[in-house]
Amino acid sequence: MTKQTNDELVFLPLGGSDEVGMNLNAYGYGPEANREWLIVDVGVTFGDLSTPGVDVIVPDPTFLQGENIRAIVLTHAHEDHIGALGWLWSRIKAPIYATPFTAYLIKDKLREAGVLDQTTIHEVPVGGTIDLGPFQVTMVTVTHSIAEPNGLAIRTPLGTVFHTGDWKIDDEPVIGSRTDQDAITALGDEGVLAMVCDSTNVFVDGVAGSEGGVREALTRLIGGLKGRVAVGCFASNVARMDSVIRAAEAAGRRVSLAGRSMHRITAAAKHIGLLQDVKPFLSDEEARVWPADQILYLCTGSQGEPRAALSRVAEGTHPTVKLGLGDHCIFSSRQIPGNELQIGRLQDKLADRGVRLYTEKDHPGIHVSGHPCRDELKQMYAWARPQIAVPTHGVRRFLLEHANLASDLGVPETVTPRNGDLVRLAPGPAAIIDEVPNGRLYVDGGMLVTEQGEALKERRHASTNGVLIVSFALDKRGRIVSDIDVRSVGLPGDPATPLGDALDDLAERVEQVVRSLKGEALEDEYVIEQAVARTLKKASQQIWDRRPIVETVVLRV
Repeated sequence: MTKQTNDELVFLPLGGSDEVGMNLNAYGYGPEANREWLIVDVGVTFGDLSTPGVDVIVPDPTFLQGENIRAIVLTHAHEDHIGALGWLWSRIKAPIYATPFTAYLIKDKLREAGVLDQTTIHEVPVGGTIDLGPFQVTMVTVTHSIAEPNGLAIRTPLGTVFHTGDWKIDDEPVIGSRTDQDAITALGDEGVLAMVCDSTNVFVDGVAGSEGGVREALTRLIGGLKGRVAVGCFASNVARMDSVIRAAEAAGRRVSLAGRSMHRITAAAKHIGLLQDVKPFLSDEEARVWPADQILYLCTGSQGEPRAALSRVAEGTHPTVKLGLGDHCIFSSRQIPGNELQIGRLQDKLADRGVRLYTEKDHPGIHVSGHPCRDELKQMYAWARPQIAVPTHGVRRFLLEHANLASDLGVPETVTPRNGDLVRLAPGPAAIIDEVPNGRLYVDGGMLVTEQGEALKERRHASTNGVLIVSFALDKRGRIVSDIDVRSVGLPGDPATPLGDALDDLAERVEQVVRSLKGEALEDEYVIEQAVARTLKKASQQIWDRRPIVETVVLRV
């Protein structure tokens, strides 16, 4: 007689579904009241114009706090997979498992957060297997744009999940091994219950292309250039860094690193035996005097990040890298959606300095994606043959298109969860069975705040509506005994409506409303502030079609 249990295998994305970035996925096993959890990746995304003052955003792990978390397993070292560890580890305390390259990089993050001494980090060899209670996890080698990328074969008593991580199929990888077709096919032979799979390029036909081809294209391009050459790429793309360095050396150039991330990633690469046979990088002092035709700067900031190396070069404020007429800048990276405006501004500034620009639009061979296109997805499904397809790592329409593709390929079941959707994978048909608390936390002033935090709401409001600051003095009887000073931030004026005249008008209105208050109202600061705010917001709506933040300072004399 079969013993009945209440055990379930569930999948929970708290980041990375309905978006690209900020990956945090969890697998739960056991009865609902006593589940054990495995967390896969703890990544960040980045702020934009809608989050003024906020550069880093992390997933909200509140649902998992206090749960029985067996481990945090990291697929690879891109920021959207490991960048939130320093911020969130103290909330989801669990031992961390990663291959050596990733482990090297996360130690810096944990050290900066002041929690390194509290954590346990286990280095897992490439291809290694770890036993974590009901989860047996095997690292499956895949190809991506960073060292040591892994898919995860997660075996449980209710079935095996293949979590692909970020991957592609590349027959000529510059570093690392090819995606392990034999291991994935063997998983398919065993039986894959569900495949949780990258959706980034689901709308792109064909294949992503080979890094080996990028190396050849960069070698041809750099070899034909005179003057200084700068190359912007993601520091974490060690394969691309390797390609650029080899191309530079083939052209008789020495490489200078520009940007802290470049130094950090090259140190991690050398730690695992990469970049061992390249010439030493030029120091800042050497780079300042090195001949223009014999130097190549490898720079951070290809996405237009304001504090990265390329932005400082474009502004003319970088201490070492100076580019001008007759020099060249190669963008060996794709434009991440949402960054188009700041990248355009960066490129305009470089062009205004006389720098000639090269991008994948005019030189297609200088960049290839690290994610699978449609033909590669078809091949992966042919290898793994899952019962259930769970698309992840993509915005909504990407996930839905990925599910349609999986269905067309004969996958029996598909499910497309949003962040916070709890998916039952087994037993029974795959289904979304609950929605758990989820959201985003913003790194603001070195603190984690909720996305509805008052400071950010006020900053957003001020950025579109401006600020008015009003100050005046009242005596003990509530009479105004000073000038009323009204100052503005972010409100306009023109010859027809000078700002000073508008502020004088507002001061008169403040005087009128304060004089209209009687008795106890004049003794209550809150009542005075609210009366002034209502009056000035209404007047500002008439003058500027804005409702600014109003701050009132009342002095008692």
